[in-house]
Amino acid sequence: MSRIELVDRIAGNHNQPVEAIEPAVEGYLTRMVGLTLEAVGFHASVGECCGIERKDGSLIQAEVVGFSDSKIFLMPVEHTDGLHPGARVVPLEDLSKVRVGDGLLGRVLDGRGEPLDSLGPITDGLRVSLTAKTINPLQRRIVSEPLDVGIRAINSMITMGKGQRIGLFAGSGVGKSMLLGMMTRYTEADVTVVGLIGERGREVKEFIESSLGEEGLRKSVIVAAPADDTPLMRLRAAQLATRIAEHFRDQGKSVLLLMDSLSRYAQAQREIALAVGEPPATKGYPPSVFAKLPQLVERAGNGAEGSGSITAVYTILAEGDDLQDPVVDAARAILDGHVVLSRTLADAGHYPAIDISASVSRVMTSVVDKEHMSAAIKLKKRYSKYQQVKDLVSVGAYAHGQDPETDLSIQQMPIIEQFLQQPLNEAVSFAQSSSQIQQMMTDVSIANEPAA
Repeated sequence: MSRIELVDRIAGNHNQPVEAIEPAVEGYLTRMVGLTLEAVGFHASVGECCGIERKDGSLIQAEVVGFSDSKIFLMPVEHTDGLHPGARVVPLEDLSKVRVGDGLLGRVLDGRGEPLDSLGPITDGLRVSLTAKTINPLQRRIVSEPLDVGIRAINSMITMGKGQRIGLFAGSGVGKSMLLGMMTRYTEADVTVVGLIGERGREVKEFIESSLGEEGLRKSVIVAAPADDTPLMRLRAAQLATRIAEHFRDQGKSVLLLMDSLSRYAQAQREIALAVGEPPATKGYPPSVFAKLPQLVERAGNGAEGSGSITAVYTILAEGDDLQDPVVDAARAILDGHVVLSRTLADAGHYPAIDISASVSRVMTSVVDKEHMSAAIKLKKRYSKYQQVKDLVSVGAYAHGQDPETDLSIQQMPIIEQFLQQPLNEAVSFAQSSSQIQQMMTDVSIANEPAA
């Protein structure tokens, strides 16, 4: 049996005995505090995978996350039940590679790339490094084509482009996952890669059956690492989802990458960094968290000429609805736009609860025509104008005729609110959205604009 076959058996969790690996060098476990494992007696590079022998002779996977003199710091990929002082530690360099290819379509994987479904092992495809080669920024194609996501408020007011990276900002329970599900069903893409990182375990099956369906799953790859997985498993799941998307992009395909959520990725890195002794900085987040975020996000986007694109949507949890949260603020700076969901709108039954005055697409001017852009700006102005006088109108303190523009905004607001809402089971194409917003703003302008 070859070394790679042995490695495959270990990665497949077949409880392969450590003696079968024939290591060149091995060490032993000296300390375990919280999430951190310390080992000595061998050499390994940061990012390299190791196997640690349990009491029953089976192995658990761990990854090298740091070192100090002769001590190697490891973080387990799996739960650490059965570890003991002096447990043997074996470097397993081949396990740092993952499988990619068409054989992953329709499959549900964990953070190691192993199947969570009951469809058998994945044996075909290429074994590649978890981290792909960085694309020269001057070789990337610019974002120039609109992406139809099937949601009228986004298509018309926050138009996305193929190859864009955008964030979905909201507090808990405001409809992030439901909106992500709509985008999954209605967005046109050759391949959809979904990363469910650190969320509730029940959402995995629910997302597959309710959001994707049987037809959607056939062209999708799901990578799931629920909240009860180890921090390293959650971290690897996000990296694996991105790596799979990169592979399909390199094949010239249009890829939709949905990650729920980027916040859980940042929290997993925070747990790891604090466990190995990195000092906390901004609101308890160590500096490495803010270094990891752009490293992950910048891997998405358009490729070089001749390759495909990765359009990425990341959900970001605004804890306590705080849009100045460090992770929210960092994501806003490195992404190509953001969609903000409002709890006030959600509580009022306005769905999707998109706050168009706080949302922006940084590529919109490059992917829509002047007429569409003009109508979107006009609608946004009237929406914002109404928000300024909303409280006065509700208590009867605003007198009609004081300001013609405000009067027009108040008159048109019911139509605007109806336009921005959409049922879960209804798709509105980009062409329809563009036509409707231009028609709506033109009709009202002709009939009601004050004379110059």
